Amino acid sequence: MDPSTVLIPLFIFAARVIDVSIGTIRIVFISRGLRRLPALLGFVEVLIWLTAITQIMQNMHNPINYIAFAAGFGMGNFVGITIERRLSVGNVAIRVITKKNASDLIGFLQANGYGVTTVDAQGISGPVQVIFTVTRRKAVKEVIDIIKRFNPNAFYTIEDIRFATEQNIFPLNTNDSIWLKFNNLFLKKK
Repeated sequence: MDPSTVLIPLFIFAARVIDVSIGTIRIVFISRGLRRLPALLGFVEVLIWLTAITQIMQNMHNPINYIAFAAGFGMGNFVGITIERRLSVGNVAIRVITKKNASDLIGFLQANGYGVTTVDAQGISGPVQVIFTVTRRKAVKEVIDIIKRFNPNAFYTIEDIRFATEQNIFPLNTNDSIWLKFNNLFLKKK
């Protein structure tokens, strides 16, 4: 058996996993309104894709190459989404609706540096309080844990935000300086 009948499909699979993962991340960055980094990622993505498709065109006699190409596409989507979740780039709006008095929750969030806006409202079963906060995606788990600690039955939604004007309302931590440098270098809108 010729080693190329195994090595070429493995190469095609790996190339597709990489280029589709990059493409998934590129699309997320575009949806966040970024321009520079997605352009660079698009260049690398297409270069890898061209390399993979060249191998298929030069080795059309092996049907396993087609399967490797398709399998790499599927796996690349999975890997790309996994990477994007770990990067946690951007901001989210968290909306909490609670029937319970939320003054302790609001006070705790504010004491920990979160910007909070509240509105008294009317729900289907009576008066409710609506609480809004905007935070970095990487802090979502922390904010949800705080909400559940103060009101385990609160209804909440999380929405992606493309742009937030008041960047200084977010609590800073020691990792932010590295993030801000990266953000200023590559992710800044131009």
